[in-house]
Amino acid sequence: MAKTYKNKINKIRSFALSLIFIGFVIMYGAIFFRENQLLVIIFMTLGLLCIIGSTAVYGWIGLLSTKAVQVVCPNCQRHTKVLGRVDMCMYCNEPLTLDPSLEGKEFDQDYNKKR
Repeated sequence: MAKTYKNKINKIRSFALSLIFIGFVIMYGAIFFRENQLLVIIFMTLGLLCIIGSTAVYGWIGLLSTKAVQVVCPNCQRHTKVLGRVDMCMYCNEPLTLDPSLEGKEFDQDYNKKR
């Protein structure tokens, strides 16, 4: 089965965005417990923590993004950022590497793991 890969920066941004929506859903869950003030406070606090966590993840990926190497994708000719030894183009999902020893090899995100 073929794996689908995404650019690491976009993957982390998608996670942060999903944290926002999860936080809102948890907060809306408090509506079902209107009679119990303690449960409402718990749901609202958990939702707020998800949104604060999302803000932290967005800040972290923003800092990480400034350290990423910017390259021109050979496929779509657009500027994209590469994190680690291998990554995907943000626009066309072309496998990219900065390591000459990996050129021509099949794309695998395990190349980024430290051994």
